[in-house]
Amino acid sequence: MSQIKDHPSGFAPPTGDMSAEEFRRYGHEVVDWISDYLSHPEAYPVLAQVEPGQLRSQLPASPPERGEPMGEILADVDRLVVPALTHWNHPSFFAYFATSASAPGILGELLSAAFDAKAMLWRTSPASTELEEVVLDWLRQMMGLPRGFEGIIYDTASVASMHAIAAARESLNLRIREDGMSGRPDLPLLRLYASEQSHSSIEKALIALGHGQRSLVKVPTDSEFRMDASALARLIEEDRRRGALPFCVVATVGTTSTTSVDPVPAVADICERENLWLHVDAAYAGSAAIVPELRPAFEGCERADSFVTNPHKWLFTPFDLSALYCRRLDMLRRAFTLTPEYLRTPEQDAVRNGSDYGVQLGRRFRALKLWMIIRYFGHEGLAARLSEHCRLAGDFAALVQESSDWELLAPAPFSVVCFRARPRVEGEAEEERSRRLDALNERLMNAVNATGEVFISHTKLNGVFTLRLAVGNIRTTEEHVRRAWQLFNEKLAEFSGGD
Repeated sequence: MSQIKDHPSGFAPPTGDMSAEEFRRYGHEVVDWISDYLSHPEAYPVLAQVEPGQLRSQLPASPPERGEPMGEILADVDRLVVPALTHWNHPSFFAYFATSASAPGILGELLSAAFDAKAMLWRTSPASTELEEVVLDWLRQMMGLPRGFEGIIYDTASVASMHAIAAARESLNLRIREDGMSGRPDLPLLRLYASEQSHSSIEKALIALGHGQRSLVKVPTDSEFRMDASALARLIEEDRRRGALPFCVVATVGTTSTTSVDPVPAVADICERENLWLHVDAAYAGSAAIVPELRPAFEGCERADSFVTNPHKWLFTPFDLSALYCRRLDMLRRAFTLTPEYLRTPEQDAVRNGSDYGVQLGRRFRALKLWMIIRYFGHEGLAARLSEHCRLAGDFAALVQESSDWELLAPAPFSVVCFRARPRVEGEAEEERSRRLDALNERLMNAVNATGEVFISHTKLNGVFTLRLAVGNIRTTEEHVRRAWQLFNEKLAEFSGGD
């Protein structure tokens, strides 16, 4: 009390948090709202129907001087925030890679936020550290990866792949950790190889690690957008002849544009022969390895040095959670471990400290939500849902193939379909037809998205504007996929009638 009397303003400073009663009341209200939201996501347009700057213009330019009632804040979430959301949890979200947060995952995220653990050391969160080891080993078993693979959780595959590439570089024993790369005349140009269809994060990783874009060699692909292994071998040989130092190959299982699968066994043969680190990027498709009938697509992955997959893409885990597996986790630790005095602990040599395996010190308790998801659905339940997504995508692809007005532009090994409209006009020159079809398909995509019922995205394959329909939401049914097909045909008929 003496401290309160001595306070220069003459009154006690405000202390404490929201009361337990108030938290319980609004907590129930929020959970009820989320439950209704997940039960009826079709009540919202899947793509945000707002203009740039619209939300910002409705918000105060300055923060409030005094606190505001939570009821008013939640009302503004409904009134202002929700209309400006693109609803990734909508079952007709078919853009990019369709994702979704499952209810047990959301509950896990809520608990993680309440615990607010910073799992930088085992000591700072034993539960986070050990649960991460267990749940990643569960996932490893479900995917059929060998025992030699140890896992570590990052936020995204972009960050996971960057760390894998850093480990690959560390394995060269070039003292880059100690001496860096700048100003060293003894270092040759280090080269990494990835297909033309590889994710942009690989190039960004090289930029971030100081290699620059010239260190990336983009390997040509075949007619099905898979890495050409013979071209890879030739490019490596040419680089060695020129004095460059090949050190890593990134093979992709489930590329971003088409979900193509690189020939990992052939690539692994080359990596073993040339003593190169093999990193497999299965950010999207890795979850599919839990499905027995899809396991053949992952042949050769057991020979990789590192393998990344994102449960937040296709395993119903709230964003973010990326799992990196490594057969040589010691190289990852050697590249990044750095322990200042204030982080030294008596047990540090007997436990795993997560901060030793990357640039980040504090780490979120991400494992909790994945542990809850795997326990709630089980391996069998998760595999059944992924298998159903592939069936729905296969049905959509069959509808495309059966129609004379549409065509498939790539194989669909998982749950993404690449297609376009191709109504013919007699006597049309090929160049003119190509321009017309690109413009038509872009117009179709924008028109379908503008309905608010469906959201899809696009890519370009061999220079052709390509529509992509990605199935991956836990709440997507055959009805949603059929409605997307109906909308595309309605818009195509509308545009054709107006030509």
